[in-house]
Amino acid sequence: MQSRRQQKFHLDLDFLTPGEKRHLYELMYAHGPGNGKILLLPVDQGLEHGPRDFFPNPPSADFEFELELAVEGNYSGIVCHIGLAEKYYKKYAGRVPLVLKINGKTGIPPDDEAFSPLDASLEDALRLGADAIGYTLYVGSPRESEDIEQFAFIRQEARRLGLPVILWSYPRGLYVEERGGGRDSLAMVDYAARVANELGATLTKINFPHIPRPDQYAPDNPFHPYNKFSDLSEKEALEMVVNSAGRTGVLISGGSKISDEDLLRKVRISLEAGVDGLIFGRNMWQRPYDEALRMTKEIMALMRSFK
Repeated sequence: MQSRRQQKFHLDLDFLTPGEKRHLYELMYAHGPGNGKILLLPVDQGLEHGPRDFFPNPPSADFEFELELAVEGNYSGIVCHIGLAEKYYKKYAGRVPLVLKINGKTGIPPDDEAFSPLDASLEDALRLGADAIGYTLYVGSPRESEDIEQFAFIRQEARRLGLPVILWSYPRGLYVEERGGGRDSLAMVDYAARVANELGATLTKINFPHIPRPDQYAPDNPFHPYNKFSDLSEKEALEMVVNSAGRTGVLISGGSKISDEDLLRKVRISLEAGVDGLIFGRNMWQRPYDEALRMTKEIMALMRSFK
């Protein structure tokens, strides 16, 4: 089988429209590492988690903190919801690309039947000068059918308007925990990557997968075949997920804040596995500004060393 690294995501793929290629150029070459890799700074946690994520670094509650970091750190783009984009982004337009998240939910209800309704439109994205839209789809949720139907409409409109679509392909819900081994299990992340490719996302944001135990799934569980991958390395597991994404670009999520050593190790493994970019939020802006800028530069240097 041809390896995923031989068919990596690039602007010459024939399914991309001229509009998508133009916008992707901003993210892949005009900003960020500049070598086709993408480094995004997401600030959608205020809606998803509430104010608590900003407690470790109170200045980060002001969106200007992240916008200044995105510009000075030369990020490929900044990710936010409609309210922050309308109220803060204007003076930064052209200096750092915008990825507008167009759906979301609060963290107050449980995730048993997770679903994120739309909170913005494709017209909003174009009006604000966004170079891509972000959409969260909860793979495996009992409300999955509504989610896929909503995403299908968004994807069709985005293609018509020439906007790339970044799919936050997130396993969530009762069945993910009961049958799938948890949201970050290899089985679920691997499935989520395949779903993103099947549903027509331009790029997908996924989490770093956890290696299964050799006895994790019972023989009658549909994910029983994943037991045999218990001896994979972290890199091999991620390569497997990247392969499942096919010609959909893969962005690895940073997740909750971890140590500098673990973060840089995660970056190296991700790049060696052939991912197309990183999307690190809390691991960046939950730090004092100077420290966040230093870590950004270290990550950027690592990304530039990979072609």
